[in-house]
Amino acid sequence: MHFAHPVSIWVSIALAALVTALTVAEYRRPLAPLTIPRRAALAALRALTLSALIVFLLRPVSVTSGAAHDAVVPVLVDVSQSMRLADADGRPRLARALAIARSTLAPALSRNFRTELLAVGESVSPLPGSVSASATRSDLTRAIVEARERYRGEQVAAIVLVSDGGETSPSPGDDARVAADGPPVFAVGVGSTAGPRDREVTSLTAGEQRLDRTTVDLRVSAVSRGFGRAPFNLRLSAGGRVIERRRVTPYADGAPIVEVFTVSPDAATPTVYTADIAADAAEDVPENNAREALVTPAGRKRRLLIVEGAPGFEQSFIKRAWALDPGLDVDAVVRKGKNADGHDTFMVQAAAPRAPSLAAGFPARKEDTYAYDALVLSNVEADFFTRTQLATIGEFVSERGGGLLVMGGRSLSAHGLIGSPLEETLPVELNDRRSGVVRTSMPAAANGPLKVSITADGETHPVMRLREASEETRSAWASLPALAAVAPLGGPRAGAVMLATTTSPTGAVYPLVAVQRFGRGRSMIFAGEASWRWKMLMPAADRTFETFWRQAARWLASTSPDRLAISAPRQAEPGDTIPIDLDVRDAVFGAVGDATIAARLSSPDGGEEALTFRRTEPGAGRYTATVRAAKAGAYRVSVDARTPGGAFIGSAEEWIHVGAAVRELADPRLNEAYLRRLARASGGRYVPAAEAAQVASWLQTTARPEAPPESRDAWHEPWAFALVIAALCVEWALQRRWGLR
Repeated sequence: MHFAHPVSIWVSIALAALVTALTVAEYRRPLAPLTIPRRAALAALRALTLSALIVFLLRPVSVTSGAAHDAVVPVLVDVSQSMRLADADGRPRLARALAIARSTLAPALSRNFRTELLAVGESVSPLPGSVSASATRSDLTRAIVEARERYRGEQVAAIVLVSDGGETSPSPGDDARVAADGPPVFAVGVGSTAGPRDREVTSLTAGEQRLDRTTVDLRVSAVSRGFGRAPFNLRLSAGGRVIERRRVTPYADGAPIVEVFTVSPDAATPTVYTADIAADAAEDVPENNAREALVTPAGRKRRLLIVEGAPGFEQSFIKRAWALDPGLDVDAVVRKGKNADGHDTFMVQAAAPRAPSLAAGFPARKEDTYAYDALVLSNVEADFFTRTQLATIGEFVSERGGGLLVMGGRSLSAHGLIGSPLEETLPVELNDRRSGVVRTSMPAAANGPLKVSITADGETHPVMRLREASEETRSAWASLPALAAVAPLGGPRAGAVMLATTTSPTGAVYPLVAVQRFGRGRSMIFAGEASWRWKMLMPAADRTFETFWRQAARWLASTSPDRLAISAPRQAEPGDTIPIDLDVRDAVFGAVGDATIAARLSSPDGGEEALTFRRTEPGAGRYTATVRAAKAGAYRVSVDARTPGGAFIGSAEEWIHVGAAVRELADPRLNEAYLRRLARASGGRYVPAAEAAQVASWLQTTARPEAPPESRDAWHEPWAFALVIAALCVEWALQRRWGLR
C-alpha cells in the first residue's frame, strides 16, 4: 500500500500532534466526572476517527498483482480451400490442424491461459465442432488484426496461427499491420513444402489491346511438380474455342515453363482467353490447371502530331504508313520556307477543329499540345520553338504522359536539340563525346555499314518485333537494305533500352533505335536516314517498313492517359470487394476536384446498375467507388464526367475480369517463408506441425507476460466507511452511557 498524496515526515509529525491536541482538548475537562480509563477510551476513539479521516484524505492505494490465468491466447485455424490437400503426414491439412489445435495446443495452454479456438477464412469466427476447408480466401494478416481487435481491452498473451501460409489477399504494409503494438504471433506450418503432385498454369498475361488490327502476345507460365520431366499438353482457347495446342516438356521437375502465344483479338468485343492443362488422373489439385485473361477492344484512335522542318521523302513515306492505320489520327505540319517578310510558312494537314492552332507551326497553347497522344519532331532544331513551347513539350512527356519521337539529322545534329530542355527527355546523349562507351558496349553490325543490327532487347520489344520468333525477327532486320546515313549519337542514358544499332562507314557503332520512360511518358529516337529504302528496295509484298513505323507510333501513344483515367484490378474473384479509382483532369491535365460523375456498372448477365463515386483526394482529382462482384465474368465500368457548370469533360470505360483463376489453390505448397516473416514481424516464432507442442512451453516461459498490477483506493472500500462510522457511534454511545449529554 502507498499514498497517492504522500507527505513528508515533518508534516506527518505535525498532523499527529494536531490529532493529539484536539483529542486532549476535547476530554481535558468533561462536563461529567469520568475515571481515567473512561476518559482514555473516549480519547482513543476520537483520535482514531480523526486519524482515519486524515489518512483517507491522503488517498491510500492498495496494489495487487493481476492473475496471469486471465490472459487469453486465441488459436486461429485456417479453414480455406487449400487446407483440404492431403499432404500433412498423409492426412488432410485441416484434419492435422484441428488435431494440433484441439489435442496439442488447447490442453497445454489452458493450464495457464484462457484459450479460445477461432476459424480463419473469409472472416474470423468461433471454431465449430464440425468444419470443412471451404473458405474461398485466407487473408491471414487481416485475421490476426481482427483477432487482436476481438479481444480489445483484454490481456492477450499471444496469438497462435495454424495454417499452410496460403495468403491470398495480401495488403500493403502487412508486416507493419501485424507488428504494430500487437502480441507475438506463433505460427504453426501445416503441409509439405514440396506440395502435392500438381500441374498448374501459374499466370496468363496479355499485352494491352489499345488499337485496332494489332496482335497481342499472351504469355503463359506453367509448372509441373511431382511428374518429373513428363511432357504435357498446353492449350489456348478463345471464347471456349481451342485455337492452339502445344506439347511442352519441363527442363526439370518443378522448373517453370514459359510459352508465348500470338493472337488477334476481336476488335469490337472483349475476348476471354483461357490457358489450360488437361488434368492427370494422378494429380491432386486439378482446380489450378487453367487461367483466364480478358483482352478488351481497342480504345479510341491515338492522335499524333508530326512537325517537319522541311519536306522530304522520309516523312512522306512514314505519314502514308500512319495514315493507313485505322487506329491512328495523324496531323502534320511541314515548314515550306520563308515568305517575303522573312517569316516561316507552313503546310498544315489536320482535322478542321485543330488546324487553326497549327497555323504558326506548333500550338501556342498548352491545352492544344496536350490534345495529342504523341509528338514527332523530324528535322527541326531548337530555334524552331519558343522556350515556352520547348518546356511544354518536356512537360507533355513527363507530366501529361505523352510520347515523343525525335528523328532526322537536323534534330540530332550539333545545331539541333543539343542543349535544349528536350535533351534530357531523350534516351541517348545527343553528341558523340561518349563514343568510346558506345563502341565497346554495343555489338558491331555484322552486315556491313549502315545495316540494322538488332539487339537482344530489340528482338522482343513491341517496336522492333517483326515476326513471332526472335530468330525470324533478327533475320528480317538483317535482310533490309542499308540506310543512307546515321547521326553520330552518344551512349544510352541510365534506364534507356537500346533496340538497334548500326555501323558507320568508319566502323564506329552508333545507336539507331533507343527508347526510355521519362516521367509518365515515353521517348524514342531514330538516328537513321532514308528508312524509305526499306519500302522501295524490297518486294512489294514486304510490309517491314509499315509494320515498324506503325508499331513505333502505337508504342509511343498507347500509354498516353485520357482526361478520365480508371484504375481497377484487372482480375478478381467472386465475392471480392473491388476498389475502382477515377482520376479526372482538365484540358491541361490539372486535377478536377469538383466534377460531377455519372457511372454505370454492367454485369456479365446483362444487368446494369448505377455506380457512386466519392471524392477521396480532391486536390489530386481522385474519386473512388467499390464494387462487390457476386458472379464470375466480365464487368464493364462506364463513366462520364462534367464540370460543376455542366461542361463535358470526357468519357471512359474499364473492364474487370472476375473468376480468372482459383486464387486459393495457386501454388498450393506450404508457404513457410510467409509464416516465418509473419511471426518474426510480431516478435513470435515459427514451428512446423511436428513441433507444435513447443508453442505452449514457450508461452509458459519466455512469452508469458506478467499480468499488470491492479491499483485500488482504500477509502473506496466498505470497511473504511464502516470504521469511521463505528468509531463515532461507539464514542457517542459511551458518552450517553457515562453521563455526557
